[in-house]
Parts: sequence; C-alpha cells; structure tokens
Amino acid sequence: MTSLAGKRILVTGAGSGIGRAAVRMFRDHGAELILVGRRLAALQESLPDAEHVVLDHTLDAAVAAFADHCGALDGMFLAAGALKTGSVAGTSTSDFEAMLAANLTGTWLMAHHLGPRLKDAASVVLVGSNIGLRAIPDSAAYSVAKAGVHMLAKVLALEWAPRGIRCNAIAPGPIHTPMVDARLAASADPAGELARLSGVNPLRRLGTTQEVAALAVHLLSDESTWTTGTVMTLDGGADAVF
Repeated sequence: MTSLAGKRILVTGAGSGIGRAAVRMFRDHGAELILVGRRLAALQESLPDAEHVVLDHTLDAAVAAFADHCGALDGMFLAAGALKTGSVAGTSTSDFEAMLAANLTGTWLMAHHLGPRLKDAASVVLVGSNIGLRAIPDSAAYSVAKAGVHMLAKVLALEWAPRGIRCNAIAPGPIHTPMVDARLAASADPAGELARLSGVNPLRRLGTTQEVAALAVHLLSDESTWTTGTVMTLDGGADAVF
C-alpha cells in the first residue's frame, strides 16, 4: 500500500472540495498534516485532529510571516483556488486580477516562501485544470491562471531538482466540488449545464475529489521519485477527444 507515513505535508484549500478530500486521504495513508485555509471552522470540519492555519494565501506578508515559523516540510499539496467564468470582453479587470491572485499568485507565494522549508527529496503537487491546457470560451481569467500554474510546476521542478525536490501538477477536468455546485446553481439551466460538463469526456460523468486525492497520494509518496515536471490530466479521457 502506498504510504505517506512520517511525512509532514501542508495542504492549501483544505477546507473544502479537493483539498478536504486530500487531507482525509493523506491522513489515512499516515501523513502528518498542516491544513491551510481561510475559515477555521471549515478546516476543523475537514480534519479535527490536525494543525490548522487560517491564512489568506494571496497576501505576501501573511504567507511570509507563516513561513517564518512553519518548520520543515516533506511535501505540499497546493489546492486553493477559485472559479469565475466569463469572456474576455465580459470580465472586469478586478475579476481577472482576483482569479490570478486566487489561482496563480497564491500558489506562487506558497512556493516562494515555503520552498526553503522543504526537505531535500520533498514532493510538491499543484492543482491546475484541463482548461489550462486547452482553450474554451468564457474561461478568460481561470484558464490563463491555471495555465500559469502548469508552467510554474515545470519551472519549480527544474529549480528544485538539485535538492532532489519534485514538483508536478494535476490538471483535473470537471470535478464534483462546491465550486462546480455553485456554477450549476448559477446557471439558467442547471440540468443542462451538468449534462454539458459531464458530456465532454468519454466516461460521461464528473470526476470525484477522491480521484484527484488518490493521484496526489501517489505523487507525494516515494513511489513516484522519478516523476517531476509533469502536468497530469485527470479528466475522464477528455484530453484524448480534444
């Protein structure tokens, strides 16, 4: 069985969705966990018996202050993000900047400030998106931000390689998360939107947060010590279609 025993792993976005599923699965595989998010109650609900850190990962000074006393890390799973759809013409500058901050800048800040806290041979996994790999309409800010996350993973893999630290990104397709639920609720035709999201892949369903977490377990474990600089699609085969 894949093991994370003895590994101290930090997880952002740990209060919901993919991050919540990840911390529970990481715990089941033996990891010691630091849960990072914006709401303490949500972090405690995800995993009561862990270290909880209330932090806005988009604020440089806050992340720097946290890094000063974080301690050594064996891994990070950077899953914090936000989703707002809209065309280039229909997206305001403030919304564009907010999407970059939540999805890319915050991830960069965690890597920038906490990279020195990583032990040699640590592993880091970033959460991107399959629409950061291929363009679709009405995803102007989100797609750009997630494409940046993918390139960041590759750059970090090169820069950290001398220390034996690995960095990879997971690019999920539509996953059943609170963010997707909110998108469906905001749609004029929720059932039609669900069918559209599910229909873009050959398996004709949404992915689950547990499926993303399972891949993250592998990438954070010692079973993937020659895997670095990759962007792994997890999208029910959608990438093969497009």
